[in-house]
Amino acid sequence: MAAIEIAPGAPYAALLGLGSYRPSRVVPNSEIVGAIDSSDEWIQQRSGIRERRWSTEDETLQMMSVEASRRALADAGVDARQIDCVVVATVSHMMQTPAVATLVAHELGTDQAAAFDVSAACAGFCHGVAMANDMIRSGSARHVLVVGAERLSEITDPTDRGSAFIFADGAGAVVVGPSETPGIGPVVWGSDGEQYDLIRSRQDWRDVIKDPEPRMPHLVMQGAAVFRWASFAMAKIAQQALDRAGVSVEDLDVFVPHQANMRITDAMARSMKLPASVRIARDIAEQGNTSAASIPLALDRMKDEGEASTGDLALLVAFGAGLAYAAQVVVVP
Repeated sequence: MAAIEIAPGAPYAALLGLGSYRPSRVVPNSEIVGAIDSSDEWIQQRSGIRERRWSTEDETLQMMSVEASRRALADAGVDARQIDCVVVATVSHMMQTPAVATLVAHELGTDQAAAFDVSAACAGFCHGVAMANDMIRSGSARHVLVVGAERLSEITDPTDRGSAFIFADGAGAVVVGPSETPGIGPVVWGSDGEQYDLIRSRQDWRDVIKDPEPRMPHLVMQGAAVFRWASFAMAKIAQQALDRAGVSVEDLDVFVPHQANMRITDAMARSMKLPASVRIARDIAEQGNTSAASIPLALDRMKDEGEASTGDLALLVAFGAGLAYAAQVVVVP
């Protein structure tokens, strides 16, 4: 019997390029407070958010994904036709099928790349990077485009005091490709489905259809419980990612947590005992929480503002509905 041949993979993988797209509409807290009987001061104290980006009608999930991808491809110096797989992490693609990744791949001109969506909420981007790393090292792909994209304004209840001020829109992308040196550390990922109720869609679509006055099934969140879980549980996950990558907090240059809440970021940094030399992403102040898009958006801002440089060692940590989580150490492209 003939033996199955195995495609040779690259010794390592790395992030080769980074790009992002921020919607044009800036929404300050002053536009949010009336519907939730709140104040700018209260929102900033609770979350650290001063303003957020919401997409216009023309800034669709596909459009934002494509724009971020084009910038990542240009940054990497990789032609779209070299992409073997497109992975889009999102929870806000409103069509059950097909995956928005297939539409993104086609618009980019990737020449029949494999394409699929990942629904792992705010951890989706890190899941995508982990899968891309494995694809390249196993030989099933040479270049993978990983996109985190969300249009959460469409599924946010503007009258919900617990979440109306949090969620936002945007897209970020990376090109992952072969490398002679390690550029992506081992992923530490998992989920705690017992607590799925902490962050979820308010209704099943079947219930929406049955409702005599159907409404979009908006996101709901138990903020206090999420804060307690993320602030301390995720610091342990982050440490595991450091340990598996063989680095310490003193080796880090940059810390890029999911931009969920500034207080959670601060609590994680304290729990991990991050040195003052480690620069921390705080994109949430101007961008809001963009779920799967938040980490690439935050890292791109840090590069633009000189807080992160090519070759820096960065720790990515993400957590969200599910409760799904993931963390890995990467070299900044």
